[in-house]
Amino acid sequence: MTATVKYDEVEVGQEIPAAEYRVRRVNLVMYAGASGDFNPIHWNERFAKAVGLPDVIAHGMYTMAQGGRFVTDWAGDPAAVVDYGVRFSSMVVVPDDDEGATITVSGVVEEKLDDQRVVVGLTARADDAQVLSKARAVVRLA
Repeated sequence: MTATVKYDEVEVGQEIPAAEYRVRRVNLVMYAGASGDFNPIHWNERFAKAVGLPDVIAHGMYTMAQGGRFVTDWAGDPAAVVDYGVRFSSMVVVPDDDEGATITVSGVVEEKLDDQRVVVGLTARADDAQVLSKARAVVRLA
């Protein structure tokens, strides 16, 4: 699969429209099964509150994955992402209701490199808190 975004059509400073990713507790349970991270702060409200958290929180790597999903959705090809890194800056609190939480991710093309690559800076927020900082992806475009 080739990337649908073309290198020649991308400019530095170009904004990538935000996308919202809903997170419900069932998503965290499924992620725990896939990742092997069964820490009860990610699924047990009573335990999470007992250790001082406001409620169940999403796995950091789950949150990071939503940023990666945003980039691959934009590029049109998961293999286009050649480097991706973040720092975790806040928790995604996931209440036990139908709404759950929402992670909103947006991006901007920060730099054009050689070999058809661009650097995309990401912003990820949940409940008005920035949940990922220094989030950057290097993406090889068509």
